[in-house]
Amino acid sequence: MSQEPEPVQPKSHGRLSIKVSMKPRDLMEGAPHLAQAFEARVVTLFPDAFPGTLGLSLTGKALDAGLWRLKPIDLRTFGLGKHRTVDDTPAGGGAGMVLRADVVDAALEAAMEDTPADRSRWPVIYLSPRGRRFDQAMARRFAACDGLTMLCGRFEGVDQRVLDARQIEEVSLGDFVLTGGELPAQAMLDAVVRLLPGVLGNAASTEEESFSDGMLEHPQYTRPQEWQGAEIPAVLTSGNHGEVAKWRRAQSEALTQERRPDLWQAHLDRQPPKKQR
Repeated sequence: MSQEPEPVQPKSHGRLSIKVSMKPRDLMEGAPHLAQAFEARVVTLFPDAFPGTLGLSLTGKALDAGLWRLKPIDLRTFGLGKHRTVDDTPAGGGAGMVLRADVVDAALEAAMEDTPADRSRWPVIYLSPRGRRFDQAMARRFAACDGLTMLCGRFEGVDQRVLDARQIEEVSLGDFVLTGGELPAQAMLDAVVRLLPGVLGNAASTEEESFSDGMLEHPQYTRPQEWQGAEIPAVLTSGNHGEVAKWRRAQSEALTQERRPDLWQAHLDRQPPKKQR
């Protein structure tokens, strides 16, 4: 008689992290959380994909320092039967498979353990090409939260009933389709984590880059002064900080008008109406 496979214990990343467990809180072992550290919990069929690039460079250093925590949660652990089935054929027919509502719900129940009920403090999102497009404003909103739970889809998607029942926010990385939500999850977390206090070290870095004020960033230059016949614009080496700021603003406006007329129009719409004389 075959035995049920033992559930795979999910890995955690960062100095300290939570455990997904059905045990009462007072029976759990382990160190307490680092106070006020942002935490990302990612429900995925491929937990080994994390931290991936998030473990490199500044986000990786911040993870090791405990400035944020990452908890991949293996959806397969909550699968049904001997083979830990997580999907089934689409109702009404069609190609591919759909992640089951009961399996996804069980994984989300565990992933949301000890999180605030207030979704403004701890959003729960599903990475989906039909969701609202991710942007810098959304990254800032998430970075201001206590944490974030992300559901990575696979195959033809997730049973709509669990998305409705859990009131899950659908978010898209862009107008294209990928094989799963893991890459969008990493990209979005990179955008969020770099906004957390202490991660970049220089807060001014996030204030001058693209989309920080709704427009594209100005061009950047560094040494050598002359490269392949092209010089650094003289204003940038003039020492006149006021003129540098004016030049950068003009360049930002020109690039936005040329490359992203949608952003430029939104910028114009935000301007206060001119007073009539």
